[in-house]
Amino acid sequence: MKQVKTFAEYMNDETRVMPAEKEKINFEIDLIGKMIEAREEKGLSQRQLAELSGVKQPAIARLESMRSTPQIDTLFKILNPLGYTISIVPLSSENKAAGQ
Repeated sequence: MKQVKTFAEYMNDETRVMPAEKEKINFEIDLIGKMIEAREEKGLSQRQLAELSGVKQPAIARLESMRSTPQIDTLFKILNPLGYTISIVPLSSENKAAGQ
């Protein structure tokens, strides 16, 4: 197996990261990034968000540092006080054509 020097090289090597796994990782990065952005825009600390959501602050910290993957019910609890929800949307026709 060839040696990689960067995370991008690793992610783009399909012998190491399958396309579905890459899509999942990118989704988690986008989701957590948006969650952090929403919390900061509201001016909330992790502790304040914990109080509003009922999710313990250490759990929020683990999610934000991507050391754990959130359960759907946890996501709803955290996103609700931030003014967000989760929805399922169809892939764009461009993504369907590319097989993604």
